[in-house]
Amino acid sequence: MVQLYMLMVAQCLHKMKKIKQNFNLNNKVAVITGSSKGIGASIAYTYAEFGAKVIVSSRKTEDIEKVAEEIKSHGYECEAIPCHVGDSEQRKNLIEKTIEIYGSIDILVNNAAANPVYSQIDSVGSEVFDKIMNINVKAPFELSNLCFPYFKNIGKGVIINIASVEGIKPSYGLGLYGVSKSALIMLSKTQGKEWGKFGIRSNTICPGLVKTKFSSALWNNDSVMKMVNTRLPLRRIGEPSEISGLALFLASAASSYCTGQSFTADGGHMIV
Repeated sequence: MVQLYMLMVAQCLHKMKKIKQNFNLNNKVAVITGSSKGIGASIAYTYAEFGAKVIVSSRKTEDIEKVAEEIKSHGYECEAIPCHVGDSEQRKNLIEKTIEIYGSIDILVNNAAANPVYSQIDSVGSEVFDKIMNINVKAPFELSNLCFPYFKNIGKGVIINIASVEGIKPSYGLGLYGVSKSALIMLSKTQGKEWGKFGIRSNTICPGLVKTKFSSALWNNDSVMKMVNTRLPLRRIGEPSEISGLALFLASAASSYCTGQSFTADGGHMIV
């Protein structure tokens, strides 16, 4: 009886160890756009902590170098490559430099985004439309396509597109941003459907209101915060670390049977 019990305990511990190992990103190479601060920086720190070799990228060299140095100060591997994702040549350079530095690429996180206006769609001009779509949709599309040959060659790869609950449930003033994020959600579904046979997985994270510089116009708005504090089920806004945990799951073997899906982290926004 005691021997049977000990065998069951050993089997349980073995399964627990295997589950823990599934979250390892050891020696995986991850490229994260828009990672100088906020959600992108938090994902970079998390991936590095779990063993990945991380490329942080954003427009301003100084900002991403600070993130890279902070990560490296903890003994992790990280390099900074400046890239304005709205520029096709810089997008190409980002992937080529990554291969040059680390020899491969395993994970792409399309986090960089733009939302230069807060207004209804009838007052938005074509120039603003083009800017939002270029950064929020075309850049992830092209960066994914640049990674595709490398993913296909090794028979696996992970794409995580950071969208928004606005792509599922529109709000006043964020309409065009929501349209772009809805397109990004569909891009993940299409990538999942077309590239699954090559071992490539693509999923979307749809954050709600998270405390970042990008969303400061919202969480500094008294009426918005009143709604959050009275109507949102969790009665608070999110933190970047609450998104990076989900990004870790989707990048790791723990989510190996997930593709083409949208995962919300919104404090209950979608059920209000």
